[in-house]
Amino acid sequence: MPMDGAEIEQRIVAAFPDAKVVMVDLAGDGDHWAARVTSEAFRGKSRIQQHKLVYAAIGSDLGGELHALALQTFLPAA
Repeated sequence: MPMDGAEIEQRIVAAFPDAKVVMVDLAGDGDHWAARVTSEAFRGKSRIQQHKLVYAAIGSDLGGELHALALQTFLPAA
């Protein structure tokens, strides 16, 4: 069963309480998602480190229930 976008968002916000998350179902099948995540927690980290933090928040379901996630990370505007 595919992972619901609201559940992905909930996991991200649980790890980054200040996060602003925008989820987009890329294929309409609940299996291929895009996430835009904005959080102060990313400050001073490389893009790879930022993405690893988000993937860790999602957990082991990435590649299973969640087939694909296109991820963009941002810092909040000053």
